[in-house]
Amino acid sequence: MSDSGALLPWLVIRQDDNGNRYRVGRYPTRAEAQKVVDSLEDRGHQQLYWVERIEQADSSPAATSRN
Repeated sequence: MSDSGALLPWLVIRQDDNGNRYRVGRYPTRAEAQKVVDSLEDRGHQQLYWVERIEQADSSPAATSRN
């Protein structure tokens, strides 16, 4: 797993009844993350779950260098 999220860019987020948000896990594809959400919802968990993608910064040399 890389710190930039390049290998696991999809997050499952949970929001509890008080509005607190927690990261449940990170996944390589949206489909895998959605399976986790579906599984949690099928078990009858009352919290709100959703999938988000981590925004990746452009790390190309042109984007990081200035003349």
